[in-house]
Order: sequence, then structure tokens, then C-alpha cells
Amino acid sequence: MAFSTLSDTDLDRQVAALTKELASLKRAVARRGGAYYEDSRDAALDTYSDLAERLRDAMPAIRRQGRVIEKSARDHPAAAAAVGLGVLGLVVSLLFSRR
Repeated sequence: MAFSTLSDTDLDRQVAALTKELASLKRAVARRGGAYYEDSRDAALDTYSDLAERLRDAMPAIRRQGRVIEKSARDHPAAAAAVGLGVLGLVVSLLFSRR
């Protein structure tokens, strides 16, 4: 009986030590996870800022091209309709081919 009591005491101590170690590991993982989250968020914000700046710089050229395309569509409505139907057909075929 004395042997089983020692064994139970040792097991209780080991379980208590493992419980403390597990709690410590959980805290360490939570800290690392928080740091990774912040790093990812910062990287995403930097990427968004860079993209917004590039888009802002490109907007005048995009607007000019839009006006050129609009003028061409007004000058040649049949060609614009044919191109539009072609693009629509391409999109539909791509959507149905993936199923």
C-alpha cells in the first residue's frame, strides 16, 4: 500500500508540473500568435498603402484610356456590341467549363 501511495503522489506531482508547463506553453503560443497577427496586419496595411498610391498615380492615365474607349464605342456602336458579346460569351464559357 505504501508503494501505491508513493506512486500516486509522484503521479499527482507530475500531472501538476505538466499542467503548469502546458499553461506556460499556451501563453507562449498566444504571444507568438499575437505577434504573427500584428506582423501580418502591418504587412497587409503596407501592401494596401502601396497599392492605393500606385492606383492614385495611375488614375489620370486610366481616365484618359476610358475616354478613348468611350469615344471609340460611340463612333463604332456595332463593333462595340460585337466585342461586348464576345467578352460575355467568353466569361459564360469560363464559368460553365469549371463545373
